[in-house]
Amino acid sequence: MHLILYQRDDCHLCDLALEVLAQARAPEFDSVFIDEDQALEARYGTRVPVLRDEARGLELEWPFDAARLRAFLGG
Repeated sequence: MHLILYQRDDCHLCDLALEVLAQARAPEFDSVFIDEDQALEARYGTRVPVLRDEARGLELEWPFDAARLRAFLGG
């Protein structure tokens, strides 16, 4: 499973998402900041934070809690 959390610098909602990921004991993930990437900005601009499962091609958009995150992860 390859997870990517798309986020912004200085993003309160992104900080909350990180807390939920820690609370749910999510597997390791990569953090990608969209601020300096025009393509990612166009795709995720108003939706961040977004957790993407690259293997399945699925995305979990904020807001999510630990239960919703676990269901997304298949557990």
